[in-house]
Amino acid sequence: MTVIDIENLHIEFPTRRGILKAIEGLSFSIEAGEILGVVGESGAGKSLTGNAIVGLLEPPGRVAGGRILLKGRDITHLPEAEMRRVRGAEIGVIFQDPLTSLNPLYTIGKQLTQTILTHRNISQAKAKERAIELLTEVGIPAPKLRFDAFPHEFSGGMRQRVVIALALCCDPSLIIADEPTTALDVSVQAQIIALLKKLSREKGVATMLVTHDMGVIAEAADRVAVIYSGRLVEIGEVRSVIDNPKHPYTRGLMDSIPQIGQNLKYLPNIEGSMPRLDGRPEGCAFNPRCRKVRPICRKQAAPLAATETRGQLAACWLYDGGLTYV
Repeated sequence: MTVIDIENLHIEFPTRRGILKAIEGLSFSIEAGEILGVVGESGAGKSLTGNAIVGLLEPPGRVAGGRILLKGRDITHLPEAEMRRVRGAEIGVIFQDPLTSLNPLYTIGKQLTQTILTHRNISQAKAKERAIELLTEVGIPAPKLRFDAFPHEFSGGMRQRVVIALALCCDPSLIIADEPTTALDVSVQAQIIALLKKLSREKGVATMLVTHDMGVIAEAADRVAVIYSGRLVEIGEVRSVIDNPKHPYTRGLMDSIPQIGQNLKYLPNIEGSMPRLDGRPEGCAFNPRCRKVRPICRKQAAPLAATETRGQLAACWLYDGGLTYV
């Protein structure tokens, strides 16, 4: 079952100098129990897309076109009061820094029970029971004792587990995980990834995993969507995209990751930087940095097209008729 369906999403920011187009024509969907990794450089539009889904776009940002469908229901322009009910009850959010997600003045238990009581018509005792259950599920040791602890009494990894528990409070069908492992050391990252995978499989939750780390994507995701300058440039099964990237940008990302056994003096890199929103070149936004650029790339952006790998799409003119890599 499709949980979230993004159809031709456009996000823009009106300014005194004109309208800045941050997201252009973005489309993807996530099935129940699936983890979709969304990867790209800082400023590509990954977090912006997640914020649009949960109705947390910072003004003057606005959804200028397209639809966001949650289990078939259009939630693109819901009133704030109605969106607040959806957020938390049907969509859980895991932010990058757990310290900014938790109130330092309240115990972990109070924050969990308040969230549960906001969205569920149950007693205080039942809410506490559910909160302890959640702390157990996410791997907090001695949950009954830690229930009355404050956020500063937990390590970074434990705090992130609490944030995951908060996101799961009301059994949402979708979780937006925005860089959930960035602030953690490598061993704790692995634990959080394993936890997200376990919860996704066992509870059938659709997960949008936003990250810039292809290692996290390779370990956690079922499919991966690569975004560059507000546009989807490639999407497909994670192993296919990693082993055989189609778009030159994705290929550049993969080539820049060191491989075991490589004896290189310098790692390959993508020259230049992603354009500003008010400085996008005509045609494909990646064309000034692309080593395979063609004349058409400077005039017109390529649509997403099927490649020779089943289920893998790429927005690149290197595909003649959508099937042949030239």
